[in-house]
Amino acid sequence: MRILAEFSLKLLVFFTTILLSVQAPASLSPSNENYSACSKQFHCGNIRNISYPFWGGDRPENCGQPELKLTCLETEETRISIMSVSYKVIEINLDLQAFTVARTDYLQTLCPRALSNTTLDFNLLSYAWNLENITLYYGCPLISGISAGFPTRFNCSSNGTDLVNYYVIASVFGNLSVGIRNGLGSCSSNVIVPAFYTAVETIKSKPSPDTLVLPLGNGFGLKWDQKLASKCEECSGSGGRCGYNNSFNQFTCYCPDHTDASTCFLSGSSKGVSLKIKLIIGFAVVGATAMVVCLVIFALRLKNGSLSSGMLMNLHKNKRKNSERIEAFIMRYGSDLAPKRYSYSDIKKITKSFKDKLGEGGFGTVYRGKLPDGRLVAVKVLSESKGDGEGFINEVASISRTSHVNVVTFLGFCYENSMRALMYEFMPNGSLDKFIYRRGSPDQFHVLDQKTLFEIAVGIARGLEYLHQGCNTRILHLDIKPHNVLLDDNFVPKISDFGLAKLCERKESILSSITARGTIGYIAPELFCRNFGGVSYKSDVYSYGMMVLEMVGAKENAHFGGSITSELNFPSWIYQHLQQEALNLEGITVEDEEISKKMINVSIWCIQTNPSDRPSMTKVLEMLQGTLQSLPIPPRPFLFSPPRSPTNSSSAISFYTSFCQSEVNLLP
Repeated sequence: MRILAEFSLKLLVFFTTILLSVQAPASLSPSNENYSACSKQFHCGNIRNISYPFWGGDRPENCGQPELKLTCLETEETRISIMSVSYKVIEINLDLQAFTVARTDYLQTLCPRALSNTTLDFNLLSYAWNLENITLYYGCPLISGISAGFPTRFNCSSNGTDLVNYYVIASVFGNLSVGIRNGLGSCSSNVIVPAFYTAVETIKSKPSPDTLVLPLGNGFGLKWDQKLASKCEECSGSGGRCGYNNSFNQFTCYCPDHTDASTCFLSGSSKGVSLKIKLIIGFAVVGATAMVVCLVIFALRLKNGSLSSGMLMNLHKNKRKNSERIEAFIMRYGSDLAPKRYSYSDIKKITKSFKDKLGEGGFGTVYRGKLPDGRLVAVKVLSESKGDGEGFINEVASISRTSHVNVVTFLGFCYENSMRALMYEFMPNGSLDKFIYRRGSPDQFHVLDQKTLFEIAVGIARGLEYLHQGCNTRILHLDIKPHNVLLDDNFVPKISDFGLAKLCERKESILSSITARGTIGYIAPELFCRNFGGVSYKSDVYSYGMMVLEMVGAKENAHFGGSITSELNFPSWIYQHLQQEALNLEGITVEDEEISKKMINVSIWCIQTNPSDRPSMTKVLEMLQGTLQSLPIPPRPFLFSPPRSPTNSSSAISFYTSFCQSEVNLLP
């Protein structure tokens, strides 16, 4: 067997050598210098492996479109000039035919020396992704009637004199009064700069000259003409290198032994046909040989009782595919985010070599860090399972679309080699769970008063309402629990950890396909059994209701030990004792009794078995902010109660599912 394997490997090498000689008989020939020159790639800092339609560096001008010259500065920053305006190149993705740029004249100041609009040659480039224009007005009269918001004033000096300037975003311009718009029309000049919509959203609540720097610095996306991409794909597929003929001002394909206007396969010639046949035969031979080698190696390993190496190879391949998928995602979505992409060395400096650990869980480890400006941050270093798949994508895609006082602020991420990290604003008071789990805890001083807990509950409801209704894309969190609610120094709650989140269009009410996810004790019944209804934003409402009951202390007072049967029985228990007014909640005074009962009543509405019976988060806020007397009496939450607990609590989801068919007929 071993001799056969060695023979097969030699056979593979032999045929591969033949194929290479057939595939590129003149690849080393100097007859076409352009082919060799355009085989080189552009590298500068984090901009790597760049080819057509760009040129610059080691790539001569005839290797790319004349307008797309890249320049590498000594600081390893890539620059490009488009229609006489200089841009910093942030990212380039050849697969998506897109790149991200930011105007260099607005990277550090709102007062450039020369004022020029952002313009494009639309025969070559077009704006990409979700953009919004920001208009900066210079040399304006002092406009009266502006109290706050837009237009926002900023100053620039000219010859020792401060000029009055304003900026306004396109989406609010139509809402300005006629007087303000006329005032802006009287400005001496204006400049329009596009920015990613999600980055612009971050300045709406607190517009100022300082906050504008962020969306301008994150730039905007551009795409090059799809026809160029198609031509280059055809040329590359034939073994050529894409380029540009300056004499004829058109695309050209440089082949190993000749130059063509489109492809190295010479149409209608015997040479082209012959090359195609040779390539097909060559690949077929190598493929068959490789299959023989694989079968022989598989048999040998099976005989030896070990397939570990093969399994490791498959694992490595899957990880590589995941990495490629995430890199594509980052380019498609990550560039239009306000957050910044950090390198591993940046993360190491920010966390002081991961010195101060804040917490650890299944998702990974959280470390305290400090940015160069002195701002404290929390850096979540993801575990391998979370960092190389859905968890990372969910987190970045969801949290980067948000900007709300009750949603944790996402500051950046790292995706480099084996480092997968997410950076958030630092929350001094940590997570909510340490303030509500009181029984047997030595930290009794951590117990919050009922009014503070009520304000926290209202804040979380506002955050969820924003995720469900306030974003352009509806976000389902699907893991609402005390551990995922962080508290700032004023105990303002902020929803965090979007690793299980799902995005859907706002017109979508039901997610048709989703796996069971969440935490036992907070997970809605429809997530583990579709007979209870479809998964929707009402699933978050259920989790919110269970969490508020825990905040009030009702769940703790029930003396449940965390078994699955206990979790199922709890809704019925709380409803029964509420009706009897026999909750006997610890630490509840007469003054706080109305607040507690209001929170419990609203929670029971939230944990209704049928999703359609649960209120929206908008309705939840309305009920919380109303009086107890105005609250309608909630119906009894009905859920099956199995006769005994399962022996293994780790099989919770399967345990729930086993009762779906037998108990669903009991639903009201």
